[in-house]
Amino acid sequence: MLRYAAIDIGSNAVRLLIADISKHEGEFKYKKNTLIRVPLRLGDDAFLDKQISEKKTGDLIKTMMAFKNLMDVYHVSEYLACATSAMREAKNGHDIVKLIKEKTEINLEIIEGQREANIIYANHIEADLDNSKTYLYIDVGGGSTELSIFVDGTPQASKSFDIGTIRMLDNQDKEETWEEMKEWVKEHTKGHKHLAGIGTGGNINKLFRMSEEKDNAPLSLQKLNALYNKLTSYSLKERINTLRLNPDRADVIIPACEIYLTLMKWTGIKQLYVPKVGMADGIIKLLIEEKLS
Repeated sequence: MLRYAAIDIGSNAVRLLIADISKHEGEFKYKKNTLIRVPLRLGDDAFLDKQISEKKTGDLIKTMMAFKNLMDVYHVSEYLACATSAMREAKNGHDIVKLIKEKTEINLEIIEGQREANIIYANHIEADLDNSKTYLYIDVGGGSTELSIFVDGTPQASKSFDIGTIRMLDNQDKEETWEEMKEWVKEHTKGHKHLAGIGTGGNINKLFRMSEEKDNAPLSLQKLNALYNKLTSYSLKERINTLRLNPDRADVIIPACEIYLTLMKWTGIKQLYVPKVGMADGIIKLLIEEKLS
């Protein structure tokens, strides 16, 4: 069995996805075999102190060592390890990359926002949707939000903004960045009718499950707004104990909701499609395109 792996080092969590690759009717497909998520929350260090602490660096190295051992046990033949906004902002990010290489033999790449957006839309979600619509692709992470505009199934423009859930919780999001994002989406969506949204990331997937919508059905602005009102009516403790949210999800889900709602209101989007994919899936798709297709 051919196996590929994706390592996604985000601002909130670190993920390992191991996928089985097969060929069906001349096309390479993948099936998720193992997914491990470790909530290291590197963004708290990076956005507040501009560097990753010694403790979190140690935890990250232990996590990478565990991931390396798992990849060996699963006989992974190709992998790609990417770090996003937290490691981009940390002054000691490149030193940590060298340490990880030295201790675990994993080659880690700190990627810029544009490459992050390219990896996310390597999922080609728009191919399964209505080409007569224009889509705003929204991926909300802990440190940044990646936006892409799809017209007739083709990406027309994309940009990364330093607005994310951990950044907002730490009050490190800037008003001028919000204004820049508003101007960008207004500029790139004006004149497009039938605008719909595509939302990816752990928070929107959780919100979609909470909405109890049927698979492949869009999440409406009205329902997302109702979910936001429900979530904000509970304390953090109640969101964990009553709504059964993981502690590392219970706080970030509210700023994530605010980002999606704000973008939908700015653009007049009434429906948001929520595929079950993210950064790690995009990495696997990219590996298939580069190594096999």
